[in-house]
Amino acid sequence: MQTILGAGGGIGRLLAKDLRNYTSQVRLVSRKPRKISEDDEVIAADLNNREQVSEAVRGSEVVYLLAGLLYKTKVWEEQWPRIMENAIAACETHRAKLVFFDNVYLYDPAQLDNMTEETRIQPSSNKGRVREKIAGMLMDAVRNGRIEAMIVRAADFYGPALQNSMLIETTYKNFKKGKKAYWLGNPSKVHSFTYVPDASRATALLGNTADAFNQVWHLPTDPARITGVQMMQLFADAAGVKLRYSKFSSGIIRLLGLFNPLMKELYEMMYQFEKDYYFNSGKFFRRFPDFAFTSYERGVRQVVEMDKKKTPEGA
Repeated sequence: MQTILGAGGGIGRLLAKDLRNYTSQVRLVSRKPRKISEDDEVIAADLNNREQVSEAVRGSEVVYLLAGLLYKTKVWEEQWPRIMENAIAACETHRAKLVFFDNVYLYDPAQLDNMTEETRIQPSSNKGRVREKIAGMLMDAVRNGRIEAMIVRAADFYGPALQNSMLIETTYKNFKKGKKAYWLGNPSKVHSFTYVPDASRATALLGNTADAFNQVWHLPTDPARITGVQMMQLFADAAGVKLRYSKFSSGIIRLLGLFNPLMKELYEMMYQFEKDYYFNSGKFFRRFPDFAFTSYERGVRQVVEMDKKKTPEGA
């Protein structure tokens, strides 16, 4: 049995399918779980509830923690440590391995130009400090022999049918409406993006590779050093429109934050868009040289092609 805690998001839905390459038993856990395959097992649970998490993990060999919380610092500070400890305790009790899907918020902003698994952990944001805390909790549990676990990290991500990708929302969807794209920060800077179907396939692979545990992995990401302008151009070409965009500086985001709660939460993360942000997946590619990653050009085409298939002509 392999279990996904927080299975309701886009990554969880893909992972539920990819795990079928390794196991015939997949359990999906969320507040309102829905089957992806006919014989999936579903369990409704609140990840903040220790007993419910323990029951959801019972009988599992590998557990994947993919929870997505409201993008609000207060919520993260209150809930993430509790969710992480619940997951660790449940895996310890039931002798399951744990895979935690993480981001790069905890890295030192001065070292974003070539992020590796060894990049210094020194966050400058409140959300980054939460990520530092929960990653530390997990690796402490590993060092203390409580569980076997790993952390897998992705850059900002994009992919077909992904509801919470800022890149899709601010670029492609605007092009579809005949509007300008808008870019946060400096569009001339390098900014890596992880293609979610690749991240899902790789997470399933790592979770089923015995010697991959008890360490950190960067999920496979196109190694090309692409800029924001170049990424927007790929979407414009795929959508058949002329590239037009506006850029939103930190000052603008801060001003918008006076009226928009999301912009207020986003302001502390703007440093990621004002300098080169390069996500290095070299460790993964050295360990799995046959893994076929998706290039930016192909990934963008797939996003647009799949969107056109589900959107009626003229809609």
